[in-house]
Amino acid sequence: MAADHPSPPSAEEATVYTVSRLNHEARGLLEASFPLLWVEGELSNVSRPASGHLYFSLKDERAQVRCAMFRGRNRLLRFEPEGGMHVRLRAQVSLYTARGDFQLIVEHVEEAGEGALQRAFEELKRKLAAEGLFADEIKRPLPALPRRIGIITSPTGAAIRDVLTTLGRRFPGLPVVLYPVPVQGKEAAPAIARALETANQRAECDVLILTRGGGSLEDLWSFNEPELARAIRASDLPVVVGVGHEVDVTIADHAADLRAPTPTGAAERVAPDRQVLNRRLATARQRLERAGERRLQDRAQRLDQTRRRLVHPGRRLRELRQRNMDDRLRLARALQRNLALHRQRLTGLTTRLQRAGPAVRLPREQTRIDQLRTRLVRAVRHEALPRRRQRLQGMARQLEAVSPLGTLARGYAIARRDGQILRRADQAAVGAAVNVQLGQGSLDCRVEGKREE
Repeated sequence: MAADHPSPPSAEEATVYTVSRLNHEARGLLEASFPLLWVEGELSNVSRPASGHLYFSLKDERAQVRCAMFRGRNRLLRFEPEGGMHVRLRAQVSLYTARGDFQLIVEHVEEAGEGALQRAFEELKRKLAAEGLFADEIKRPLPALPRRIGIITSPTGAAIRDVLTTLGRRFPGLPVVLYPVPVQGKEAAPAIARALETANQRAECDVLILTRGGGSLEDLWSFNEPELARAIRASDLPVVVGVGHEVDVTIADHAADLRAPTPTGAAERVAPDRQVLNRRLATARQRLERAGERRLQDRAQRLDQTRRRLVHPGRRLRELRQRNMDDRLRLARALQRNLALHRQRLTGLTTRLQRAGPAVRLPREQTRIDQLRTRLVRAVRHEALPRRRQRLQGMARQLEAVSPLGTLARGYAIARRDGQILRRADQAAVGAAVNVQLGQGSLDCRVEGKREE
C-alpha cells in the first residue's frame, strides 16, 4: 500500500513571487530588522564613477560585504578612501534589488581607532582651551526667569519641535524668538555665528538656545568650527547648547555657558517649571503670612508689656527725687569713709617717717661707725700687722737662701766672657779676657791656661 502523503499544492494555490517582489520584500525585512549600526573593517575595491557615488567592499579575515555611499554623503568626507585603509562606518543594512546583492548603505565613514575627525576634534579642543575659551570663570549665569528665549536652529528639524514642546509644557506662554539657520554643511557655522550676532544686536531675548538633533561626528562638525566657538564667547547673552544626544559632545558645548545633553534638556535648563514655581510661590506666601502673624503677635505682646511699664510722670518724678536723695546720702557716707581711711593712712606714714628720719638714724649710724673704726684699728695694730711682718721676714729668708749673692759671699765667683756666664773651660780660649764677679766687687782677668777635665 502506498504511503498517505499530502499532495503538493497546485500552482493556483501557492503564492508565487516575482524576483523583483522577492528582492523588494527581502530588503524591507533587512532594513526593518537592523537599525543604523557601526561596522569596522578594511576597504577594498574602492571606486567612484561619474555619478559621484562611492562604491567599495568592507572585509575582515573571513568575509566581506558590498557598500554604497551616495554623493550627498561622501561629499562630507574629510579624507580620500583608499584600498587597504582600516575604517569604521555607520550604515543601514539593505539589499540592492536589481541584482539581489546584500549591501550596506553608508552614511558616515571615519578612520578606525581614534579616527581622523576625532583627532581633529581633540586637537582643536586643546587649542581653544589654551586660548581660554572654555574657562569656567568666563561662563555667564542664566536668568532665573527669562522674559523671552531665543532659539537658533533649523526651523524644520526635530530639535525645534522638541524645544517648543518642552517650553510649552514647563512654562506656557513664554515668548520665543526663532533665528532660523542651517545646522549641517559648510554654510552652517557662519550662519549660526551671524545669528548670534543678530540676536545680540536686537537684544530682544534674555538667553539663547543653540540646538539641533543627533547625528554622526561628521554631521555635527559645523558645531566644531572655531569661528562658532568664538562667536559664542563673544555673545553678551548667555548661550545654552543642546546638540544631538547625550553622548554627542562638540566644541560648541565646551564654549557654551551651559551644555545640555539634548534639545529637550536645553529647554528644561532655560525655562523654569511653572508648576514648581507656583508651589514655591504658595510656600513662600504661607511662610510670609505666618511670619506676618507672628510679627503682629510679637508687636501686640510688646505693646501690652509697654503699657504695664508705663508710669504717671508725677510718680516717676517723685521716684527720681527719692533716688537722687538716696544717691546723695550714699555719696556723703562714702566720702566720709574715704576721708577717714586716708587720714588714718597719713598718720601711719607720718609715724614711719619719724622713725626712719635722719634725726633718729644719724646718731645710731655715727655710733656704728665709731665701733667699726675701733675694730679696724685694733685689727691692724694687733693682728694683721704682726702677721704680715712675720710673713715678710720668712719670705726674705727664703729669698736670701736662693740668692746668688749669698753664694758669692761664701767664697764662690761667677766668670763671664762677653756678658755670658762660663760653665765649661772650653768656653774661653787661652788669652781671652774674663770678668770674675766676687761676693764684693769683680776682677778683670786673662786666661793664662786651662784644664778641661
